[in-house]
Amino acid sequence: MLSANETMITEFLLLGFKSPPSVTMFTFILFLVLYIIIISGNLLIILLVSTSRRLHSPMYFFLGNLSLSEITFTTNIVPNMLQNLLCGDGVISLAGCFTQYYFFSSTASTECLLLAVMSYDRYLAICNPLRYASLMHSQLCAHLVIWSWSAGFIISMITLILLNRYNYCGPNAIDNFFCDLTPLIQLACSDTFLVEIESFIFASILTLLPFIFILLTYIVIIYNIIKIPSTSGRKKAFSTCSSHLAVVSTYYGTLIAMYVIQSPNQLYDVNRVLSLLYTVVTPVLNPIVYSLRNQDFHEAIRAFLRNVRYTLKS
Repeated sequence: MLSANETMITEFLLLGFKSPPSVTMFTFILFLVLYIIIISGNLLIILLVSTSRRLHSPMYFFLGNLSLSEITFTTNIVPNMLQNLLCGDGVISLAGCFTQYYFFSSTASTECLLLAVMSYDRYLAICNPLRYASLMHSQLCAHLVIWSWSAGFIISMITLILLNRYNYCGPNAIDNFFCDLTPLIQLACSDTFLVEIESFIFASILTLLPFIFILLTYIVIIYNIIKIPSTSGRKKAFSTCSSHLAVVSTYYGTLIAMYVIQSPNQLYDVNRVLSLLYTVVTPVLNPIVYSLRNQDFHEAIRAFLRNVRYTLKS
């Protein structure tokens, strides 16, 4: 309940990046270019997975869904960040802030689960190649994807419902470039113990468990790769696994640092850098690591360009 001298706030102020105008313009251009790369790369993946028969397999089906989550994830945050950089106005309504947090949390949670599903798919393909087609059938693929999206959005809805019960009576400044859970909890005038416990439990489940699962599957995968008689085959497989693990470790590592083992005294600048890693850096790296180095994608791109040229000539 609000006391007589407290007023409910209706908007928040995103402080974003504190920098001089010259640096701000450079930052705007940099993030605009990165956003274009993220959208273009992931849209290309979705287009190729949808149209190329070569890519009609479980691995690419999961990758297409990962690209969709990346597009939703970054589009929810980056355009608003660019507007604030350009106009210097970081004001966002209470409802808008909650909406941004909900879609951020939902898509981030979905991506955590999809990455675990993708590692399981690779484990079956490499360690059980003869049974792969029967184990990873189309019905299971659909169920895994539906479960990942549903779990991400339902869990985030629980947190959002709890947040919506709290009062916000000031201050209203969020020292970040988007509406995240930690500042929303810190700015609440009510007792936030319940949402803190709930968010910690779900954050641990959605980050620690999938990350441990991925590490275990890759240990088994690497063990099987060692048995490959061809030296070039081993090098190629190790290169792919190491790049995948690097991106996965960056993504999960920053999320775990932010939401599982975060210190109350952690600096806002540190939080801002960590936020950039999982909102901008990993979405840029994912299309490169998972697809653009993949020979099947190279062939699919060539076939797509040939079809485009043929269509234009006709």
